[in-house]
Amino acid sequence: MPSTALRRRHLAACATEPSYPEVGATRNAAFPAGYGLLRRRVHLGRGPEVLERAGAHVLGWGTQLDTGFAVHPWTGPAAPGDTVLLRLAPPGLRWPRLVISCRVVWTVRDRQRIGFAYGTLPGHPECGEESFVVEMDADGEVWFEVAAFSRPAAWYARLGRPVTLLLQHLAIERYLRVVARAARHPRSAAR
Repeated sequence: MPSTALRRRHLAACATEPSYPEVGATRNAAFPAGYGLLRRRVHLGRGPEVLERAGAHVLGWGTQLDTGFAVHPWTGPAAPGDTVLLRLAPPGLRWPRLVISCRVVWTVRDRQRIGFAYGTLPGHPECGEESFVVEMDADGEVWFEVAAFSRPAAWYARLGRPVTLLLQHLAIERYLRVVARAARHPRSAAR
C-alpha cells in the first residue's frame, strides 16, 4: 500500500470510535457475553529483570513486529489512544496484504504488570479487544498472557469463522513464543 494511501487510511481510522461497546473489558478480565473468548499464557522466568525485559518488548509492539506485522505509524511504546494500522503480508508475496485498524484502549506499567490492549475499529473483520500483559506473581514468577474477546464483524469473517478462529489461535501461539524468546534474550527485546 503506497504511503499516501496508508496515511489516508490512518487518518480515517483516527476519526472513528471502537467498533464494540465494552471498551477496556480486558483490563480486569471481565469479558462480556456474546463474544468468543481466548486466553493463553506462558511462563517467562523469574524476577523483575525478566518482567522489565519482556514488558518493554510488549509495550514496544515487539509482539506484533516479531510475528510479521508492520505497525503504522510506529512511534514507540504503545500509549492509550494510539491508533495504528497493523499490516500483514504473507512472506514473499506482494499481495494479498491485510491492513487492519486498532486503537490502544489501555496500558499498564507498574511493579507487577506491564502491557496494553487494543480494540478494533470500523473496517476490522472482527470486533473486540485483545490484551498483551506481562505479570510477576507474588512468588516472583513472570508470565505473559494474551487475552481476547471477539466476534465477526464482516460477512467474510462470519462465513470463514472456523478458519478465523484457527488463525487467531495460531497468532496467539506465535505471540507467546516471541515474547518468551525476548524474555530470555535481551537483544531480541531491544528495538
